[in-house]
Amino acid sequence: MVLVATAVNLAGITRTAGVTRVLVAVVLAVLAVAVATALIEHDGFSGALDESVSTDVGPVGMLAAAAVLFFAFAGYARVATLGAEVRDPARTIPRAVVIALGVVLIVYLVIGLTLLATLGVAGLANTTTPLSAAVDGVAVIEPLVRVGAAVAAFAVLLGLLAGVSRTVLAMATYGDLPPALAAISSRHSVPHRAQLSVAVVVLLMVLTGGLVTAVALSAGAVLVYYAVANAASLQLTAEERRWPRLLAVVGLLGCVTLAISLFTDGVSV
Repeated sequence: MVLVATAVNLAGITRTAGVTRVLVAVVLAVLAVAVATALIEHDGFSGALDESVSTDVGPVGMLAAAAVLFFAFAGYARVATLGAEVRDPARTIPRAVVIALGVVLIVYLVIGLTLLATLGVAGLANTTTPLSAAVDGVAVIEPLVRVGAAVAAFAVLLGLLAGVSRTVLAMATYGDLPPALAAISSRHSVPHRAQLSVAVVVLLMVLTGGLVTAVALSAGAVLVYYAVANAASLQLTAEERRWPRLLAVVGLLGCVTLAISLFTDGVSV
């Protein structure tokens, strides 16, 4: 999947956007079918949300869970990294970020409530494949959900590799990384060296680290650069600022708190 995604990205940003649109459409269709099937099979909201389960998860554990959850919201930030390749970025990027975050939040809420209502708190806690469990036993649908999960993973990987390679390009351009990584392909106008370098790093992580470690490291990295972004935004003038300065302060403190909770709770190891 890493190699295929890299090949698509090397073919140009237009090809990446086109493939991503198809993948997202497929994933949303599978999720809609899965949610509808789960509600039908379990007779809708059967009162499972009222279920009480005793746990020993404290405040730090909840913060660590929230930190890992950032892994699932990291995609919308890729929009900003592609600012050099869109029309009117000053207008398009802010709109795209807000729309993307809003749509994803709604999708997550619908799926989360459906799973809680159909599997219950205990059932949800005892499975690592909740969406498949919610439609378990339904011919065709359960395998379809697993295929949809693979497609979703590939779509995320495609956008991730494209976005991070542009971050590497920007850092190389300003001297924060070796200047050689700032090279642009004359054929497809993509940062091919940055793209290949990112692919190598991702392959090394996939081959040497476990899933939990990779997710935790990713979540930690996301929180760190969100904290940096919030800190940097404090330097903006009143004319440059789109949101109140207080929002950046809250964001910075929140990111730091969640990042610390990852290591305090031992999630990353």
